[in-house]
Amino acid sequence: MQRPNILYIHSHDTGRYVQPYGYAVPTPNIQRLAEEGVLFRQAFCASPTCSPSRACLLTGQYAHNNGMLGLAHRGFSLNDYSHHLLHTLRRVGYVSALAGVQHIANMFPVPWQAIGYDMYLGDPPSPKAGLDIPDNQAHLAAVDFLTSSPPQPFFLSVGFKETHRQFPPLDEEAVNPDYVQPPAPLPDVPAVREDTARFLLSARSLDAKMGAVFDALERSGLAENTLVICTTDHGLAFPHMKCNLTAHGTGVMLILRGPGGFSGGKVIDALVSQIDIFPTLCDLLEIPQPEWLQGVSLLPLVRGEAAEVRAEVFAEVNFHAAPEPMRSVRTRRWSYIRRFDERSRPVLPNVDDGPSKSFLLEHGWGEIAPPAEALYDLALDPNERHNLTGCPGYEEVAAEMRLRLQRWMEATHDPLLEGPLTPPPGATLNDPDGLSPSHGPYLDTGSGRA
Repeated sequence: MQRPNILYIHSHDTGRYVQPYGYAVPTPNIQRLAEEGVLFRQAFCASPTCSPSRACLLTGQYAHNNGMLGLAHRGFSLNDYSHHLLHTLRRVGYVSALAGVQHIANMFPVPWQAIGYDMYLGDPPSPKAGLDIPDNQAHLAAVDFLTSSPPQPFFLSVGFKETHRQFPPLDEEAVNPDYVQPPAPLPDVPAVREDTARFLLSARSLDAKMGAVFDALERSGLAENTLVICTTDHGLAFPHMKCNLTAHGTGVMLILRGPGGFSGGKVIDALVSQIDIFPTLCDLLEIPQPEWLQGVSLLPLVRGEAAEVRAEVFAEVNFHAAPEPMRSVRTRRWSYIRRFDERSRPVLPNVDDGPSKSFLLEHGWGEIAPPAEALYDLALDPNERHNLTGCPGYEEVAAEMRLRLQRWMEATHDPLLEGPLTPPPGATLNDPDGLSPSHGPYLDTGSGRA
């Protein structure tokens, strides 16, 4: 069979805040992709923090199984880079190329080679750059690759820094903050509207760059035999979103377009996880699934053979800038989140600095204890704000969701069941009682204990 090329194109911190999900975010190129492909409205990442999320998608494993418990540039890595999707694809003839951000390796001297890519497109950044972000030219490097008669089949990863903070300066002619609606968990006040307006500018830049890559795919004649996987790592870099286990943190855009039934503007409402992408590709290519995969194929959904392929999705946080161990399980009706850190105030270093964070801190948010466990009714409380734990009439539901989570943790041998997690020796971690991810105090992880 003629194997399709695979274009994995991904952003930072975008959640579902793009046009095809109904938000007032002008992203016409992503909208066009959705209208030509398949849009998953209930797609979730497996860990809403940058490196772990990407690692889960690319290995088909949960973070506590693949080893990426924290951020690559802060000292975390995969247990085994041969579990990366590209190695399975290589065994059936694929050539792999990377343009822009990868964020799952930080080894010297060449992170992309440590992962196993055949080539890096453009000038690769130094691992010392932190987020391994080059000079915003990933889309140009990808365009050059696609229009230069590349070897086929190929796996091309194109990673953008957008919509990661810092956002572009405010441009009121392009986006007037007076007419902007902040994300759902945040108040509609001038500071947050301006913050949101700057996010919209970043999203507009992201869409233009993705559009350039999509156009090059068409011009090169490769579109018909290329599966496009368009997604992001997790929710927006705002309070109550990124690094949180509600849908504001774990909900992601996921659009696939290409051969195998990924066409026609389909919209799928079934629960799916990003760890399902790897087994879906194996199913599509008719190759054996590696034994470590923990997701399920999405092809029965896409081909109309099933209305659901999973009853629940799971997610976790371990380390971001600071330790914050949490686990969650989500069904169609219920969301259950459990913390394992007994916090009396939020872990503020795990919230990106910005006007929205400053506004909440000015109004006392930094002194509010996060709930040790939370249960939300997604039918009556889709924003996951009213915690039903301990409320009369919900004891059986809470017990069932606790049991679902416990069974998953046991089945996946979650190390959190054995006690506090251990970071790698020398990992750079903020003290969870600090204020900002950008400065101390830091924990001493020289011994590997946090």
